[in-house]
Amino acid sequence: CKRGVHSHWICCTYLSSASLCHGACVEVDSDTDAVVNEGFKLGCISCKMRGEVPAEATVEWSFMPKGESEFTKIYSYEDLMSDIPDERFYERLDWNGSKKTKDLQDGSIYILNVTWNDTGTYRCIFNRTLTFTSYEFHTNATKIVQLNVVPRPANRLGIASILSEVMMYVTIIGLQVWLVVEMIYCYRKISAQGEEALRESASLS
Repeated sequence: CKRGVHSHWICCTYLSSASLCHGACVEVDSDTDAVVNEGFKLGCISCKMRGEVPAEATVEWSFMPKGESEFTKIYSYEDLMSDIPDERFYERLDWNGSKKTKDLQDGSIYILNVTWNDTGTYRCIFNRTLTFTSYEFHTNATKIVQLNVVPRPANRLGIASILSEVMMYVTIIGLQVWLVVEMIYCYRKISAQGEEALRESASLS
């Protein structure tokens, strides 16, 4: 593996003195603003420092609501199986991390139907075991996500939509008024020209 910019690990596989990158793992921070009544991904990525070494990992998520001082376990993922011990999140959490492997590097989860009570601090812990030829090496990594729940922007979008519709109708009415004025002007001009032609015809006769 190579150490990348911004303290991200880029994991590659080496073959015959030439490096061929079969896959990459980049640690990025999770988003922190969730919209109420919508879904939200809690990101948690922990890249292996030795990409070529076989490994297995488990992931545990804990939650500390805003204003409280202790974490409570809400989710765990091990041996391709998940567990949700906290009733507040029952049937509201889905695994959104590494698929079909025990060598986890992405431990993200997805919250369904975010509520105001989901505001707070989330802690993600990776417990990883790297298997070398003659021994195993255990390591762990912790990620913290400060989640802020915000209201839906639907009202702002609704107002913008209404204003846009009003402006459209105003424009249409303005165009119709302009057409009527143009028609009246043209009618009067044609009428005046007709009267003048009649007067000239009468004077010649």
